[in-house]
This record gives sequence, structure tokens and C-alpha cells, in this order.
Amino acid sequence: MKCALWLPLFDGLADPLLVARLAAEAEERGWSGLFVWDHVRWREPVTHVADPWITLAAVATATERLRFGPMVSAITRRRPVKLARETATLDLLSGGRLVLGVGLGSDRFAGEFSRTGEECDDRVRGQMLDESLEILREAWSGEVVHHRGAHYTVDGVTFLPRPVQRPGVPVWAAGFPGNARPMRRAARLDGFFPVNLTSADQFADAVGQVEALRTDGGPFDYVCEVEPGVDVAPYAEAGATWCLTAFDPASLSVDHVRGVLRDGPAVR
Repeated sequence: MKCALWLPLFDGLADPLLVARLAAEAEERGWSGLFVWDHVRWREPVTHVADPWITLAAVATATERLRFGPMVSAITRRRPVKLARETATLDLLSGGRLVLGVGLGSDRFAGEFSRTGEECDDRVRGQMLDESLEILREAWSGEVVHHRGAHYTVDGVTFLPRPVQRPGVPVWAAGFPGNARPMRRAARLDGFFPVNLTSADQFADAVGQVEALRTDGGPFDYVCEVEPGVDVAPYAEAGATWCLTAFDPASLSVDHVRGVLRDGPAVR
């Protein structure tokens, strides 16, 4: 199992240069990845929020081996053709180290959909997400994309250069275990990040449910979330291939992140 830091880009961490330095330090300390939240606002008392994509570009240039990406991105508020360009370019910049985490997101955390005119209906956003993923897969192939769907149109566009990774950037889907649609979506992709779990037993159950849905025997990642200092061995035994060390925005500080970072990953 590989270990990564999972950082909200809020307040003290809303500085892309600082996050890039933290990423370089994490790489030196043996961490395998650094992932960041993707939000345009957060509930009070958070006031400062950094853009994840610009921050990740800084991380890409400050590191050589570290895996990184948005975890997770509500890509329904992004045009898929723009996202195709951004992901391919960022993968090229990093030499093939980008992971794209995707999910529906939720308006309940900060009202960031309703306050900015984005789609708030979960069912509709699910349709938009699936359609976006289809366009991304076609775009990353380097072939001409012809797509006319319910939400997006791409009429004869070729997206070159392709990402370094083939057939494309790995996509991990987040979702609530037991909710059939996100689990089926994850089974078609490259990884599953079950959210809001409280134990390794719950994680093992989520792994089993997605494994039963998978039809492709290729590589697949199962991603767990733990607080700093939690024993990760039970999650590794439950099937986790990645473990994200999470930080609560309510008590977030640069010193705390740096302390966890310097302790090094629990599993190498």
C-alpha cells in the first residue's frame, strides 16, 4: 500500500508555492503521493481558497516521483474539452504522474453549486459526470472525437498531444458504499475511493462490492482515508492500495501538516 498526504487548499495552505515546497519535502520523506481538495469556496471560518490545478502544476515542477491530483473534483462544473486539455498538459508536465479523482460533489458543504449557478440536482450531475468521462476517454486516445450528448457536444476535435500515461490518466471515482450508481461507475474506471467510512471492516465490504462489479482484470486501486496517527495496517489487509492521510479544515495548520509529513508514511 502507498501513502499520500491529502490537503485542503484553505487559508494557510492557499499558497501554491508553499504546497509545492511541502510536496518536495514529502517526496524526500518517502511519501508516494500528494492529493488536494478541489473547491471554489468553503464554509466559514475559511476565507482563503487556492485553485487546485494551478497548485498541482507547481507540485509537478517541484517533484520527480510523487503521484498527485485533485481528490476529488466535481468535474460537472468544468467543460470536458477544457479538462481534457488541462489533464493531458499536466500529465505531460509531470512525466506521467497525474491521477484524476472524480465525484458528484455536494452543495451542502459550502453552497458552492447553488451560489455560483451550477447544477444542484444529483441525478443530473451524475449524467453529466458520466458523459464527461466518456469525452475524456475519447480525447485521451488521440483520435477524432465526435460526441453529441444530452449535455455536451464535441464535433470532430482531436486532442493532441496525448497524456504520457496510456490509455489515459488514471481516474479514481469517489462515492458512498452501498450507492449502486457510483460503485458501478468506479468499477468501469481505475480506482474507487469510498467516502465517509469509519472502519477497515466497512472498507473491506466496499472493496468486495466493487470487485463483484468489475469485468476488467487490469490494475485497479482502492483508496482509503485515515486521520494522522491512525494504524493503516487493517486497511492494507482490507485491500487498500493507497492510503490518504486527511486533515480537518477546522484545525488545519501548516505546522501540523509539516509535522505529519516529517514523521513519514506509516507504510512504505
